[in-house]
Amino acid sequence: MGEDAGRGLECQKIMDGKGNNGNSSQKAIPSCCLKARASAPELEAKCHSTVVSGWFSESQSSSDKAGKMVYFNNPMWPGEAHSLKVESILYKASSDYQEVLVFESSSYGKVLVLDGIVQLTEKDECAYQEMITHLPLCSIPSPKTVLVVGGGDGGVLAEISRHSSVEHIDICEIDRMVIEVSKKFFPELAAGFEDPRVCLHVGDAVEFLRNVPEGKYDVIIVDSSDPVLLKSL
Repeated sequence: MGEDAGRGLECQKIMDGKGNNGNSSQKAIPSCCLKARASAPELEAKCHSTVVSGWFSESQSSSDKAGKMVYFNNPMWPGEAHSLKVESILYKASSDYQEVLVFESSSYGKVLVLDGIVQLTEKDECAYQEMITHLPLCSIPSPKTVLVVGGGDGGVLAEISRHSSVEHIDICEIDRMVIEVSKKFFPELAAGFEDPRVCLHVGDAVEFLRNVPEGKYDVIIVDSSDPVLLKSL
């Protein structure tokens, strides 16, 4: 069993109340999460464990001896938890930037997860992609040039392609693995890359924009991952 899998099992046993001789009333804090808290105390503890026990939980929490909340997986929404039943793991690997996971859920179809945080599901991705795309594009008359920051799954590109006034679409995604995984497991979304108006740039969007003339784009859509760890980088 790999190190990540062992870490996930440790977290799961403790969260299930099995880490203290079955006493669920006093839940200890997994050592991996203690290490995470020590390296980034302002973020509490952050631990991206693997899927265990047939479930994936995006957000879990517990308390240390001082009664201070400790967050596992996702510190962005304390007090909330959402779990999906996992039918099978379709893909799991680490890129140069993050852990990329795809699994088949029992009720939401395929799910894309980056560093332990759900990015999209087949069932409800449209609610996000449509809102983040059509609101800005419909807020100005006849947009012609569009930049997408992030958006490696291609869903935003697919929605932009519905606008006939758009003549050119640049997309800057830092992680090529996200693009390739999306093309394999989410082909309906990744079809957005096939639009002839799309020009793909793989790299840091900050550096990309430094070399772009001011006013080049009518619309810029930021579809990047949530900046949870900016302070610790």
